[in-house]
Amino acid sequence: MPRGPRLDAPGSLHHIMVRGIERKKIFESERDKEDFLTRLGKVVQEGQASCFAWVLIPNHAHILLRTGATPLAKIMRRLLTGYAVNFNLRHQRSGHLFQNRYKSIVCEEDSYLLELIRYIHLNCIRAGLVKDMDELDKYAWCGHSVLMGNKNRAWQAKEETLTYFSQKEAEARRKYRQFVQEGISCGKREELGGERPRGRKKKDDQETQGSFDCRVLGSSAFVEKLLVEEEKVIQKGAQLKRKRIDVEGLLSLIGRDFGISKEEMIGGGQRQVITKARSIFCYLSSRQLGWTGKQLSQALHITPAAIHYAVVRGETFLGENRELEERMTNYLKNLTTSP
Repeated sequence: MPRGPRLDAPGSLHHIMVRGIERKKIFESERDKEDFLTRLGKVVQEGQASCFAWVLIPNHAHILLRTGATPLAKIMRRLLTGYAVNFNLRHQRSGHLFQNRYKSIVCEEDSYLLELIRYIHLNCIRAGLVKDMDELDKYAWCGHSVLMGNKNRAWQAKEETLTYFSQKEAEARRKYRQFVQEGISCGKREELGGERPRGRKKKDDQETQGSFDCRVLGSSAFVEKLLVEEEKVIQKGAQLKRKRIDVEGLLSLIGRDFGISKEEMIGGGQRQVITKARSIFCYLSSRQLGWTGKQLSQALHITPAAIHYAVVRGETFLGENRELEERMTNYLKNLTTSP
């Protein structure tokens, strides 16, 4: 089954899982782990994101992140690409380091933020990296030690997390630690680890369309809200894609109207008829289809300055010839309204 597009919007909470290819190690040494965390801290701060929990396990990592203005895909691309390049250089290897693309689940923050913080940090005990809470309190490669005040990672959302337990730091740490310890008896909660479809059924216990999505951890209402927002994004993307196609169609139609080929319109040809056709194309594409000067420059292989003057000339040409203007308007209308 093809993988669905990622769900993301500013302010979304994501449980991210990164795994080594063929279950191989992605952390061979403490230097590797520090490199990864340094990069994570940098992309979190630069992307105005909030990191609530994380853990590094030899062959995978978990991160709980609330995105800011920077999309998750951009944050993760910068983190994983840079780390993989350095890892390969350090260990004299080549090829892919990570298993396919990272996995991310959008989570309903009100219901699952604290549960996920606990789940992610307890991975150390479940994986046998530490034997008990005392060791976990001081374990350097897990965000729990930061919340306990034993390690310092300035980019981790320590203060925000602790305020869920108390406004007083010492009391907050005590209550947070008790909360984590109580989670040990809960065992491995599959729905938090992304191992089965998530979402809650409605009160009548009947599955309804839109209530479940494997990319989401949350209530049916939360899932449905995200899917509605995703559909809006998809439609917007389809409109933008259609505009790109329509620009190509417009280029051909204008060229045909002036008796020249699309290829002649692309480039630096200076014949009067080519200049006129190209100017009208630039004006319509810029003012009606929203193309930028940079996009037009790349499409026509002429400089951005030449695009600016072409747009001005195109407006003048159409203003002086009403019949030509109506014809071009009809071309544009047919292209932008066609499915």
